[in-house]
Amino acid sequence: MNGKERLIVALDVDTIEEVEYLVNELKDEVGMFKVGLQLYTSLGNDIIKYIKERGGKVFLDLKLHDIPNTVSETVRVLTKAGVDMLNVHSQGGYEMMKLAKETSIKSALELNIKPPKLIAVTILTSLGDSEVAEIGYIKSAKHMVEHLGLLTQKAGLDGVVCSPLEAGLIKKVCNENFITVTPGVRPAGGEVGDQKRITTPLKAITGGSTYIVVGRPITKANNVKIAAKKIVAEMEGI
Repeated sequence: MNGKERLIVALDVDTIEEVEYLVNELKDEVGMFKVGLQLYTSLGNDIIKYIKERGGKVFLDLKLHDIPNTVSETVRVLTKAGVDMLNVHSQGGYEMMKLAKETSIKSALELNIKPPKLIAVTILTSLGDSEVAEIGYIKSAKHMVEHLGLLTQKAGLDGVVCSPLEAGLIKKVCNENFITVTPGVRPAGGEVGDQKRITTPLKAITGGSTYIVVGRPITKANNVKIAAKKIVAEMEGI
């Protein structure tokens, strides 16, 4: 993939007007749009339809985490909606992840469509070692990411969401084809915000990230097209 295909823009907004502006400006500059809880709660499946009708791809970032049957049925509905990638939370466990993957494949076959890539969140990039310990984990954030990545692979999923600092580790302990989607990426000199485990676009790609997720450095820029192009150029080392 080239740099543009690897760039996922987080649509962390909640109005159709903001979405229309960002999608129309960026659909030819990025590989995928991330729809998270904020936007999905506001506009639901209509936003998926809007993006797809304009030729965009959708990563639905809802971090599904519930009993296996509930997550499975939700994945069935979202597969029908036509998302290109969606995620569950790895801490929901092996059985939950395994059933979710089986359901996504079965639902896609019934609809004669391509199944979405199904990935699992490991440890949020807003959490460092102190926060992980506060929750009650004995292992460090890095070792929890490794443990949950291996569990995700065992369940048959396509990859994980992790910080760019752990992407290389995931590729090493899983395999090179295992997808690593990494938020916590900021352009050189950019503001850190609420992220803890971060790096730059170029370091993320060379460090093992399959895709990087960037939100505010693009969506809050004065010129979103130029901001996206600069990040793609950074990723490609230009």
